[in-house]
Amino acid sequence: MSHASHTPHASHTPRATATLPERTAGAVALLKAQAPQVLDAFFALSAIFESTTLDPHSRETVILTVAARNQCHLCVDIHEAKYEALGPAPSAERLDAVRTFTLQVLAASGAVPDAELAAFQAAGYTRRNALEVVLGVGAYTLSTFANRLVRAA
Repeated sequence: MSHASHTPHASHTPRATATLPERTAGAVALLKAQAPQVLDAFFALSAIFESTTLDPHSRETVILTVAARNQCHLCVDIHEAKYEALGPAPSAERLDAVRTFTLQVLAASGAVPDAELAAFQAAGYTRRNALEVVLGVGAYTLSTFANRLVRAA
């Protein structure tokens, strides 16, 4: 899964010179120092999202969609690597449906029209999955906004 090019932001560790693990550790350190409850909340929400019935490719697609939309370069880089490590996606059409639905959830602040919810379900997802997408949007909106605010993105 590719993402659009983004304009770099200032960060604690420059993106061009730091490794992904260094950038991740830097972001965690910034959040832990400035707002440990935010970091704890993200870790809790992320763990819950990982336990949902969405398959791993769909979860990573939700995360990448939120991260790209919110221009969190660190999250995009982390989750592109995780997505790639999953191996080939079972169905590009299905993942496009979850990406589209995630964007619709964001655009409509959750009030996705019935026809768009039906299209999501027609791709093999459930109403439960739709609510799990909302959970992912919430978890990774927290992460991407916090990373950008502390200039870790």
